[in-house]
Amino acid sequence: MTSLKARLLFGMIGGMVVLLITFSFVIYHSISHALFNQFDASLESAARMLSASVEQDKEEIGFEFDVKMMPEFAGGKRSAYYEFWRNDGTSAGKSPSLGDKDLTQFKSISRSPAFKSFKMKGGQHVRAVAVRFIPRSEKDDSNTVNMQKSLILVVAKDAGGVLAQLRFLRYILSVASIGIIAVACIMAAAVVRRGLKPLNTIAMQIDSIKENNLKSRISGDNLPAEIMPIQRRLNSLLTRLEASFERERAFNADVAHELRTPLAGLRSTIDVTLTRLREASEYQAALSDCLSIVSGMHAMVDNLLMLARVEAGGMTFEREKVRIAELINLCWSPFSGKAIDSGIVFENHLSYDLICESGTAGLSMVFSNLLDNAAEYTNRGGKIQVTARQGQGGDEIVFENTGSQLTSRQAAEVFECFWRGDSSRRDTGVHCGLGLALVKRIVEALGGSIRAETQNGLFIVRLTLPHSN
Repeated sequence: MTSLKARLLFGMIGGMVVLLITFSFVIYHSISHALFNQFDASLESAARMLSASVEQDKEEIGFEFDVKMMPEFAGGKRSAYYEFWRNDGTSAGKSPSLGDKDLTQFKSISRSPAFKSFKMKGGQHVRAVAVRFIPRSEKDDSNTVNMQKSLILVVAKDAGGVLAQLRFLRYILSVASIGIIAVACIMAAAVVRRGLKPLNTIAMQIDSIKENNLKSRISGDNLPAEIMPIQRRLNSLLTRLEASFERERAFNADVAHELRTPLAGLRSTIDVTLTRLREASEYQAALSDCLSIVSGMHAMVDNLLMLARVEAGGMTFEREKVRIAELINLCWSPFSGKAIDSGIVFENHLSYDLICESGTAGLSMVFSNLLDNAAEYTNRGGKIQVTARQGQGGDEIVFENTGSQLTSRQAAEVFECFWRGDSSRRDTGVHCGLGLALVKRIVEALGGSIRAETQNGLFIVRLTLPHSN
């Protein structure tokens, strides 16, 4: 059952049915118990009166009054019956209303009265009470009393009236329950329909939101408190989707811009070369320029592909013990010559005992990009240094270089794709702005974190790697 409406309806109606059945059961049995208690009280009263007026003369049993004075025992539509039973199971006398029939015998009767319902011959429903007593004798001496034997008096009355009342009560309760359930179904359907209306309203608002109109938001007007969390989560999702679509559009525009400049350079070089016949050396120079441009484009495409693989989880790194200081020195080697020419000092303050369990290939790409970026943007005669400290979240490795002209806001954006501190993009074709974006994705894939900041002309990158096991 997947329908929320059906679940609510079945739940409400099912609960109502259970309550009605329980209520009807309690009412019926309470009234039935009260009616039978009243009926039993009248039976016991009649039995006590009869047993108190019984006299026994040898084997003969008689009453102190004429039994005809009690017409219900003489016979009729609503007859009453009595019968005396000896301890040996023989009848000692019975009412004229019984005729040739006998009342049922009660076994193991104590001094307390016992009650029973049964059918007589002919199908008449009766209820009976049995009491044990010792009849009085005309000769009231101790020797005679000791010789007397107790008798069991069974008094029965037609229970048809009580049973008819109970049948009528069952009918009333059944009809009332069916009616209440029918009304409850109608009311439950109306309440559930009205209660689910806000969900339909939200569904219509969601349907009206198109991919080119993600600025729209779901209104929270007249929504119940239980649905407000859904409305807030959906609006939060729309905000993230809008930001994602904006990044995608910006990414596409950046890719087009980054490819247009080198392609324009290629075309310009080829067009100029083809304007006239040239010497072989000139063709070689032109081809060399084209190769340089193509190499830069190829590097950008490789970075884009690697970035896509890392974000899609398609690139995995085999974890192993890595000596961080040794790996950083190895990654610095390709840039050391350029740094020396610019008078840049590189200092690696990491201990050679610092070992991290991570992916060597991934960390090599991370360190190489960070050091390349530092060597490129450090001022002449500046300084690059690497330090480390242990924290609760892992080992923090800090890369610092002088000559930073970025603001704090710009430093927080350096890991965005195609971001550059130079908004005019004068170095398009030299730097494509993917290196630090790739660094962040790889660090996150390795289970670490990275952030950048700027302080007093220092550009600082804080890289946190998990502790080794």
